[in-house]
Amino acid sequence: MKIYAVGGSVRDELLGLPVSDRDYVVVGGTPEEMVRLGYKPVGKDFPVFLHPKTHEEFALARTERKVARGYKGFKIHAAPDVTLEQDLERRDLTINAMAREEGGALVDPFGGAADLERGLLRHVSAAFVEDPVRILRVARFAARFGFAVAPETMALMRTMVAEGETGALVPERVWQEFSRGLMEGDPAPMFAVLAEAGLLAQLLPELGLAFEDGLAANDAARILVRSLECAAAERLALAPRFALLALCARSPEAVSALAERLRAPGDCRDLAVLAQRHAGALLRAPSLGAAARLELLERCDAFRRPERFDALLALLACAERGQRGWGTLPFPPRAALGRAFAAASGVDAGAIAAQGSKPDVAARVRRARVAAIEGAL
Repeated sequence: MKIYAVGGSVRDELLGLPVSDRDYVVVGGTPEEMVRLGYKPVGKDFPVFLHPKTHEEFALARTERKVARGYKGFKIHAAPDVTLEQDLERRDLTINAMAREEGGALVDPFGGAADLERGLLRHVSAAFVEDPVRILRVARFAARFGFAVAPETMALMRTMVAEGETGALVPERVWQEFSRGLMEGDPAPMFAVLAEAGLLAQLLPELGLAFEDGLAANDAARILVRSLECAAAERLALAPRFALLALCARSPEAVSALAERLRAPGDCRDLAVLAQRHAGALLRAPSLGAAARLELLERCDAFRRPERFDALLALLACAERGQRGWGTLPFPPRAALGRAFAAASGVDAGAIAAQGSKPDVAARVRRARVAAIEGAL
């Protein structure tokens, strides 16, 4: 029985990047032998075991054969006679199909190290077509590393899209890859790769984004790319980054449809709909009077959800900079609404309620908040 470190840890070590998680492949082992050595079985579809001390994952070497549509339509063969090369051959990209022996020697049967040097994303084998989510993985890796896609791999991905293979994509897996790509330092290459593969319009039809030769080719795409660059620089969370996409859509209903199709989490969906619905009014905030500013705060549920409101202003600042190229200049709506929010929040609603009859408490609190905002202008 031999054990090899495989996949992302080997790749990232060669790139000089920090490694947080390590995966291992066990060649020549059996489930019974792994249990006897103290490993805890956890795999459902194929034998995976947790190390008794480190809790790292160790999987028996396996092969896969596509027998039905969908990501679960694979027949798994895990046995002592499966070689390391056979296990690596089922992987998506050459840069992810390397292994390292316990003694430190690199095992690289498909040229992954050379592709790392060239900055190239290249598929390992024709089995790439068996899982269409790999198109999104390629796009995500393009965003993460800034690598180019090998011409033969791009041609294969285009064929997969044209022949309808991406119709079997599972929304949850799409979101997993797409959301990780959004969180990269420069998400733009992800959109460009998806566009060249022909998948972008299928994935995000509500947004009308156009890319050509790896570059944004229309105003919506150019503004989005610059906005996401700002979001990365400001270290915004996933929800505001997703909400930046919503600003390319024509209506809150379109945003809801997009979020539903991608199975985006509720916080991403809610912030995106809020941004699309109120972006115009929020951007005009510096020109609004006290009553209008309070109404806008109320429509955005700022008093009950202040953290979300702050995220909304942060993403709009990035959107404005994406449109106008302001760089790090101040964002006037944030200052205007921040002062209004602070002033209105300082009103003691409890004290007002104690001073009069209950039916008109809300009206008196609102008048007090308007007066406080006027005083802060």
